[in-house]
Amino acid sequence: MRYNKEKGIVEIDHVRDFHPAHTFLCGQCFRWTENSDGSFDGIAYKKAVNVSFSEGTLIIKNTTEDDFNNIWSHYLDLGRDYTSVKEILSSDTNLKNAIEYGYGIRILNQEPWECLISFIISTQNQIPRIKKIVNSLSEGFGNKILIEDRIYYTFPDADALKGLCEEDLGFLKAGYRAGYIIDAVKKITSGEICLEKIFDMDYPSAKKELMKIKGVGEKVADCVLLFSYGKTEAFPIDVWVGRIMRNLYLSDEASIKDIREESERLFGKYAGIAQQYLFYYARENNIQLNDGK
Repeated sequence: MRYNKEKGIVEIDHVRDFHPAHTFLCGQCFRWTENSDGSFDGIAYKKAVNVSFSEGTLIIKNTTEDDFNNIWSHYLDLGRDYTSVKEILSSDTNLKNAIEYGYGIRILNQEPWECLISFIISTQNQIPRIKKIVNSLSEGFGNKILIEDRIYYTFPDADALKGLCEEDLGFLKAGYRAGYIIDAVKKITSGEICLEKIFDMDYPSAKKELMKIKGVGEKVADCVLLFSYGKTEAFPIDVWVGRIMRNLYLSDEASIKDIREESERLFGKYAGIAQQYLFYYARENNIQLNDGK
């Protein structure tokens, strides 16, 4: 690792299995913006950085050595050997094609509160609109943060939203999801649910705990557990994942329960990582069911 303190740049050589577009545009996070030069601006853990990648070198601007060690190395999951994971998952021929297509995907280890609210907002929603609502929430209640002359806003803590009602969130145009956000705020700020304690729970218990919040069904809970808590056995099933699992492994009539059981059988403890390869491949290639629906 090289650190230029004067310029606020960290460079890490010989990084494998990473591509910014694959990682930041695969539907797991909504705070990354692509620039005309192919780099990405992103906000996480109250920090804003610019990330680019060239010939095996990861370049992070607007940061410090301490922030890289304490935040970005973990956030970008740089400690995981994705080459070994991909070798294991590639024994499945169907999945191998998806892995080769999205070879640069890494799971982002996000802050649980932001991840929870982001995926509550994602319910029956499309990525551009999700990003717009998340950014509006941040602009309304977060703090301004800069990357050079580009203005962004941090995601607001639960305490910053405490005492609000649905009407106060009307400007988000989030619809019924505003009520879910308010319920999450109440349950977290009251201590009824402690997001930190979920780190110590097993997967079934953690999922059950998150589903106490209105608007958190199995898919949203699995997203939060995969993208914030490192529970890679979680397998979020949305429209795209449902389609590709039915297309490649099951019948068009397969239920969500069938898909979940099949993912566990096929991918085991790496089901969540497999899910990201499948999701990215299905969405980018507009995979449909066998009957075209």
